[in-house]
Amino acid sequence: MALKSLQLSLQFGELADAALHRAALPRHGVRRWIRHALECDAEITVRIVGADEGLALNRSYRQQDHATNVLTFDYTQQPVVTADLVLCAPVIAREAKENSKTLQAHYAHLLVHGTLHAQGWDHETSAAEAEAMEAREIAILAGLGQPDPYQRG
Repeated sequence: MALKSLQLSLQFGELADAALHRAALPRHGVRRWIRHALECDAEITVRIVGADEGLALNRSYRQQDHATNVLTFDYTQQPVVTADLVLCAPVIAREAKENSKTLQAHYAHLLVHGTLHAQGWDHETSAAEAEAMEAREIAILAGLGQPDPYQRG
């Protein structure tokens, strides 16, 4: 199956350790990870943010009083996916460390995860949908040579 086209904007907000995150997110890698998760052409903005911006967005849009790893703002799904993916660098770095993953592998997973959300995939409405989304993520990441992000132990 041919990869879909992607118009990508990659942005970095104010980060204390920006060089670390920029190194883990080469533009060609970000494009590759997202394109492998696309089911149709897309226009996606990826913004890497610090804890303050991540917290403010999660409060405003999800009424959650903490920064989360990825927020997906999906605007259209057909004929072109248009979305913003906001990834909170400090949360991702902490999770990668806690789960003994490389920063780059965790970013790859969360970009695939967010891209699936932008296309209507969901893991919060039912266990069956959560299983289906998880299986899709694992398959996409395996195709990219990435490990199973849900493998325990």
